[in-house]
Amino acid sequence: METVGQRIGRCIRSAMPKACRTCFWLLKIILPVSLLVRLLQYSGILAQVSVFLEPAFSFIGLPGETAIIFLTSVFTPLYAPMTLIASMPLTVREVTLIALMCLVSHNLLVECAVQSKTGSSFTGMFVLRVGMSFVIAFAVHRIMPYEGYDTIVGSAADTGVCTSLTDVFVLWIKSSLSITLLFFVIVSALMILHYILEEFRLLKSLSTAMAPVMILFGLPRNCSFLWLVGNIVGLSYGSAIMMEQLEANKISHRDGNLLNYHLAISHSQLEDTLIFAAIGAPFLWVMLTRMVFALLVVWIKRLLTRLPRYHYADLPIKK
Repeated sequence: METVGQRIGRCIRSAMPKACRTCFWLLKIILPVSLLVRLLQYSGILAQVSVFLEPAFSFIGLPGETAIIFLTSVFTPLYAPMTLIASMPLTVREVTLIALMCLVSHNLLVECAVQSKTGSSFTGMFVLRVGMSFVIAFAVHRIMPYEGYDTIVGSAADTGVCTSLTDVFVLWIKSSLSITLLFFVIVSALMILHYILEEFRLLKSLSTAMAPVMILFGLPRNCSFLWLVGNIVGLSYGSAIMMEQLEANKISHRDGNLLNYHLAISHSQLEDTLIFAAIGAPFLWVMLTRMVFALLVVWIKRLLTRLPRYHYADLPIKK
């Protein structure tokens, strides 16, 4: 009979190959994208594109220069737009609005690729997340009071713009090394945790405990573990577990797609919310807003899938 230590060791040996494959797949996407964004920033193309977005951002209560923050967020992890936010003299209210937009739409080429592997359409998730960024910002702009949230946070400090292509590549190499190490550690730890939970039959208890929350959010009970993974560590780090669950047929593509609608709006609630709270965004406004809109998106999705679908053969013929 195996001891507890031996069972844990077997879990580690089983988890590591899958964790390595997932890390390699993620890095094949992340590293080229991060280099491309740095080159676009260096060339000034991102700054030029942001000019065209100024009217839209003014409509949702944000100054035009925040457009470049959102554009940066779409293509990069949250630390890049967070740095830009911290460098601008924005009010708490403005930080909250742009933070919510970035939290919904960040690192989309990577995260939408992850979601396309777990039951959803890449294009559908991309459009949903960008669109909901503006919907959420507009809604919060209409209901969030100015009084009490008009304090200026951040600064106008220089963000350290690269002055040559050499600087661009040096910074990219440094960040790539840290990203690679970080991804390997986190993805491996999550995959090992998943195997241990499976080995000791803890997932069933966890799923049962989370069932009422899943019902509230309009999600199937069997999504509870992946919901926790997505909301605690996010889509990129949790992708290994999500794909493993689908491959093992522990969750259907239909359920995975529905879960992705929720996670598109609300994921990585722990780390990401704390990051923006640290630079001035109110914690509860950021966390609760995303959870409420994630709930609404899933229930609207479920409602729409129940509506009758008409085919050309069903339509009356015009005479």
